[in-house]
Amino acid sequence: MFVVKVLWCLLLIYHLSEGKKIKGIRAGGVETEQRGVLREKEPHVSSSIFRLFLGGEDTCTLDPLQLHTLTSCGFNSSNPLIIITHGWSVDGMMESWVMRLATAVRTNLIDANVVLTDWLSLAQQHYPVAVQRTRTVGKDIAHLLQTLQEHYKYPLRNAHLIGYSLGAHISGFAGSFLTGQEKIGRITGLDPAGPLFEGMSTTDRLSPDDAEFVDAIHTFTHERMGLSVGIKQAVAHYDFYPNGGDFQPGCDLQNIYEHISQYGILGFGQTVKCAHERSVHLFIDSLLNKDKQSMAYRCSDNSAFDKGVCLDCRKNRCNTLGYDIKKVRTGTSKRLYLKTRSRMPYKLYHYQFRIQFVNQTEKVEPSLTISLTGTKEESGAVDITFNEKISGNKTFTFLITLDRDLGELMLLNMRWEASPLWENVWDKVQTIIPWRTWERKRLLNVGKVSVKAGETQKRTSFCSMTNEGQMEASEDIVFVRCKEERPKRPRRKDNL
Repeated sequence: MFVVKVLWCLLLIYHLSEGKKIKGIRAGGVETEQRGVLREKEPHVSSSIFRLFLGGEDTCTLDPLQLHTLTSCGFNSSNPLIIITHGWSVDGMMESWVMRLATAVRTNLIDANVVLTDWLSLAQQHYPVAVQRTRTVGKDIAHLLQTLQEHYKYPLRNAHLIGYSLGAHISGFAGSFLTGQEKIGRITGLDPAGPLFEGMSTTDRLSPDDAEFVDAIHTFTHERMGLSVGIKQAVAHYDFYPNGGDFQPGCDLQNIYEHISQYGILGFGQTVKCAHERSVHLFIDSLLNKDKQSMAYRCSDNSAFDKGVCLDCRKNRCNTLGYDIKKVRTGTSKRLYLKTRSRMPYKLYHYQFRIQFVNQTEKVEPSLTISLTGTKEESGAVDITFNEKISGNKTFTFLITLDRDLGELMLLNMRWEASPLWENVWDKVQTIIPWRTWERKRLLNVGKVSVKAGETQKRTSFCSMTNEGQMEASEDIVFVRCKEERPKRPRRKDNL
């Protein structure tokens, strides 16, 4: 993983250093052109190429100055409009994810107009130069939308701009140029680029002001040598940070062989950009796997989320990642966190495991293994590790993620895995000192145990079948639903 991050950073540093030779780039890496309504006396000549996606590998080129091309290509002003914009290009080639995303959108929205923004001629430059051109491409998109609005009465609220990396900020600039009464309906930023945008004002990057609703997915924000490929700061109404946002499972260098088997000689490049591009595939996943939508939860940071204290959906504290997000405008950006699998479908089910210890007189640092049984599935063994010794009365909370839906929780099995070192010491003590002098055994005094399912928001309390809640080392104890939580049988009506 370290090697992958270093390779990314070295590549960016090289292009950033080359960019210093170029005059006219401001500190923020973008042009000084002010936002405003597009009012130009001369016809706008686009630097970008717009292609209407027809399916498969087929596209049809649209020219906003030649209105007949919209008709001949089959643009339908009654249908939603999705504009997909790629990011910085090293080799000048359109990346394969663009067609995969376009296909997924068309599969999900059969009647949608899917338009691809091709700005490769500007994107294949040293990174700072490409950054400088983002406003130009944003203006191109704004002119296309303005043409549709003026000549086809197309409502901007029906437009959804999806931008990856630099394309995310381009989409934001497109929205900022359209300063009329109506805004673009939605902008989705897929791991918006970090270098030369991190820490910038809202006018110099993607921001919630650029559309009626803005969402962003951050997947590669880990900082090395002062740089992060994806932007860390919140830039939307809802900002999603899968797996903390800094790196993604399945993107380590050890996965290069898997990538080579899947992508051939391009596998190495796929490993390098894996975490950055994961944002795209998470969005595609939300379109293809409608029955496995990934839920994310608002939290102060990833550390708090890992403790399992943030699985709350009240007051819009949770939302669906991807296309089917609940579009709620908020005054401030909301940061949401979730865990995912390393491959599609990415969904994991989140559970909050809470355990209370009471009257614990002996300090113990236990390692527990639990398994949950529901009406649909069993969880299998899940290890719970404590980072501190337990004593007195204390409650601990953990986050558990599973790749299956257990259904309604019915049974909890818990085992205290004793430390091999402690067991060895204990055996020697029993050998030296007669057992009868050691009548008091090491015990864990377990009080209340509860499990909350994030996806259903249902909390289930468990009670020990022995009603004592005392555990010995290497002992299995079965917990069942507490009596007050067991499903009630319907009363039988007596015949009158």
